[in-house]
Amino acid sequence: MVEFQETLGVYTSVGGWKKVVLSLQHFIAMFGATVLVPLLTGLDPLVALFTAGLGTLIFHFVTKKIVPVFLGSSFAFIGPILIVKEQYGDLRFATGGIVAAGSVYLLFALLVKIIGIKRIKKLFPPVVTGPMIMVIGLGLSPVAINWASQNWGLAIIVLITVILSTTVFKGLFNLIPILIGVSVGYIVAAITGNVNFEPITNSQLISVPKFMLPKFDLSAIMLIAPVAIATFMEHIGDITTNGAVVEKNFIENPGLHRTLIGDGLATMFAGFIGGPANTTYSENTGVLALTKVYDPAVLRLAAIFAIFMSFFSKFGSILQTIPKPVIGGVSLILFGMIASVGIRTLINEKVDFSKPKNLIVASLILTIGIGGANIKIGTVEFKGLALAAIVGIIANLLIPDKN
Repeated sequence: MVEFQETLGVYTSVGGWKKVVLSLQHFIAMFGATVLVPLLTGLDPLVALFTAGLGTLIFHFVTKKIVPVFLGSSFAFIGPILIVKEQYGDLRFATGGIVAAGSVYLLFALLVKIIGIKRIKKLFPPVVTGPMIMVIGLGLSPVAINWASQNWGLAIIVLITVILSTTVFKGLFNLIPILIGVSVGYIVAAITGNVNFEPITNSQLISVPKFMLPKFDLSAIMLIAPVAIATFMEHIGDITTNGAVVEKNFIENPGLHRTLIGDGLATMFAGFIGGPANTTYSENTGVLALTKVYDPAVLRLAAIFAIFMSFFSKFGSILQTIPKPVIGGVSLILFGMIASVGIRTLINEKVDFSKPKNLIVASLILTIGIGGANIKIGTVEFKGLALAAIVGIIANLLIPDKN
C-alpha cells in the first residue's frame, strides 16, 4: 500500500488483490440501490448495471479522474417514471424524459460556469428544493403500501431485517442493509413458495442486456425532466460531502461544472439505451470514509465489475423473480427516506419557518406536488413535481421576504 501527500489531503493508492477486494466492496455497496430502481419501475436491472458502470467511467473521464465517486440509479426519478409508464404504457417515453433530464444537468453546468454557483443557489434555495424532495418521496408512498399489502408478513420480515442491518449490524453489513433485506426476504419467499423460478430456468447464462431506444413526448418530458432541479442541489451536497471525506475541494477542482457535465452525460447515455437516470452515490462515499482509501481507480474498477455483471442474463432473471412484497418491504423505508432527505435539507440549511414567506412557498410545493394539481397548455400538461417546482420557484421570487 502506497500513500502520498497532496495539497488538500491524503490520497491512498492500492494495487493487486487489495484493489480488487476494495472494488468489489464498492460494487456491493451500490448494487442494492442500483438494481432496486429498475425493479421498482420495470426497467431492466442488467441495463441499469451497465449504465451505472459506464456512466461512472464517463463521469471520471469528464472530471479528470480525480473525484472518487460511483454513479448509480437515482431514486428521485421513480415516481415520474411510474406515472409515465401508467399513462403511456411504454417505458421508452420515460427514458426519453431521462435523456432530457440529463440535458438539464448540462444547462445547469453552463449556468454555473457563466454566473457562478452562488447565484444558482439563490434561484433554488433550500425552501424550494427541500419540499420538492419531500414530494418525490411522499408521492411514492401509495406504491410501497400497495406492494407490501400483497403479503404483509413477508414485507414486515424484510422491513425488520433492514432495520436490524442498519442499526445493529456493523462493518460491511451496515453498508448494505437493502441487499441484506432483499436477500432474506427472497429466501423466506422461496421457502414459503412465493417465488416463480420459471424465468430463471428459461433464461440463458450469458446474453446482451435488453437495451432500448427512447421515445420523446413533450408531456412525458415535462413529468420527468424537472426532477433534475431537485437532484441538482442533491448533486452539490454529494460532491461537497465526498470532498469533505477525501479532504479535497471538488467544487473548485475539477469544478462543479465538470461534475454536473459528468452526471448529465451519464444520465443522457443511460436514457438513450433504456437505463434509469444516474446520480452520485453516498453509499460509496460511506465506503470511502470507512476504508480511508480514496483512490479513484478503485471506483473505476468497481464500474468495470458492474459492466461485466450486466451480461449475465441468469443473474438478471434472478432479480426479476423477486416478489413485489419483498420490494414493498424495502420501499416502506426507502420512499420515506427520500422524503426525510427533504426534511434534513430544511434542517441543515436552517430554514426559518417563522417567516410567512417560507411557510407559503413550502406549503404550495407540497400541496400542488402531492395533491394532483395540473395545468394543461395546448398538448402539454404540467402536473406533479414539474408544476410544484415552477410554482415554488415563482412564489419564492415574488413573495416579499418579511417577518
